[in-house]
Amino acid sequence: MQREKAISKKRRARNKEYTLVSGFFVLIFVSLIGYLIYFDLVESETFINSPYNTRQDTFSDRVVRGMILSSDGEILAQTNVGEDGTEERVYPYNNIFAHAVGYDSNGKNGLESEANFQLLTSHEFFLTQMKNEFRGRKNMGDSVVTTLDAGLQTIAYNALGDRRGAVLALEPSTGRILVMVSKPDFDPNYIEENWDALINDENNSSLLNRATMGQYPPGSTFKVVTALDYFRNKGTLEGYSYLCQGSITMEEHTIRCYNGTVHGQEDFYSAFANSCNCAFADMGTSLGAKSLRKTSEDLLFNKSLPLKGSRKSSFTLDKNSPTALIMQTAMGQGNTLVSPLQMALITSAVANGGILMQPYLIDHVQNADGENVSTTQPEEYKRLMTDNEANLLGKLMKNVVDHGTASALGGRSYSVAGKTGSAEFDENGSSHSWFIGYSNVDDPDLVVSIIVENGGTGSEAAVPIAGQIFDAYYAG
Repeated sequence: MQREKAISKKRRARNKEYTLVSGFFVLIFVSLIGYLIYFDLVESETFINSPYNTRQDTFSDRVVRGMILSSDGEILAQTNVGEDGTEERVYPYNNIFAHAVGYDSNGKNGLESEANFQLLTSHEFFLTQMKNEFRGRKNMGDSVVTTLDAGLQTIAYNALGDRRGAVLALEPSTGRILVMVSKPDFDPNYIEENWDALINDENNSSLLNRATMGQYPPGSTFKVVTALDYFRNKGTLEGYSYLCQGSITMEEHTIRCYNGTVHGQEDFYSAFANSCNCAFADMGTSLGAKSLRKTSEDLLFNKSLPLKGSRKSSFTLDKNSPTALIMQTAMGQGNTLVSPLQMALITSAVANGGILMQPYLIDHVQNADGENVSTTQPEEYKRLMTDNEANLLGKLMKNVVDHGTASALGGRSYSVAGKTGSAEFDENGSSHSWFIGYSNVDDPDLVVSIIVENGGTGSEAAVPIAGQIFDAYYAG
């Protein structure tokens, strides 16, 4: 009897083990099925939408690539289908949107890459799709409607003329990018024919999108960063006083104001408006490398920027940096390198009460019948500074237009706040021309960031371009 009980007890224990093991495998199986369902419904599109996923290209066997449109309804890219079924991707604006829209041969670039999945996906009426498949015809891919304004983009493109550089304009309250121009450029209609010449042309680097990938010394536009760092350290701008005599020397290193201009006695506001190199070199040494670095990184230096296809800007000061380099960096020279996008994002945060909105280029996607498929909603990316700090920097930038180096933008039907910059790039004193700023100061509408390579001072080349863009924006 006892033996039977022992056997029965062992059997129950063994059955319990089998049940646990079986339950474990059933749980794994159910979890796997659940994940596959979740992946198919939620995550699969993200993986398919990756520009590195070659599976997307197979969609073109059954879908005609959709159009790319401007926000004002202009066709920026479309596929023409011949009577024999041959397809040709065409770009009606030729060079004007070259870097923003990109190209669809010899690889993909720009929006042609970012929106590849949407352009090769069809949301036509299902009966239309069935009829096309029955007849062996391709369905029409969805159209991507961008945030780019064709009229404003054309104004900016023409204003930059035959000079090298970049122009970027966006709405600070939403992050919508309205203008993205880069020169030298190329005609995407002839990308295949000119490919070898383009990729081997080291002098022009025409394929490089200077708006998002360019790396330039920021010049005096960086004084916005130094001003913010000063305020964070001192708690006020009041009481600052500096006597500018046209040059400043520390540890045998001399810095001069532009053209050796003597600005005389200055407070913080006049030093900023006059873009006084000596004053900012002086305050930079009092702030120190560690403090300047922290504030710079708060403004996204040395960090990935929130837009695909963009490049980090770099700030290299550290505790071992010599005084000469600190002086240079505080006024916008030294080893600091920025993209026009970087400066646009900082300016956008100033204009938007310290909050940086996520920048974006795709407004919505629609099917071939014009019905909406998806829409990009504006969203906050990050707070870069307090509302009080943003207001203070805005006042400084408004003063540059009212009484300083960007006075050419004053006296219009709208108000402007901004900062000019002259970024020296060689031993001869040659400089790139910078302007960053925004319009309608009390309720900002538009941010611009402009660089003209070898353009001289900011007031010489970049400010007139900003004026044309702002004028066109309000004329429309």
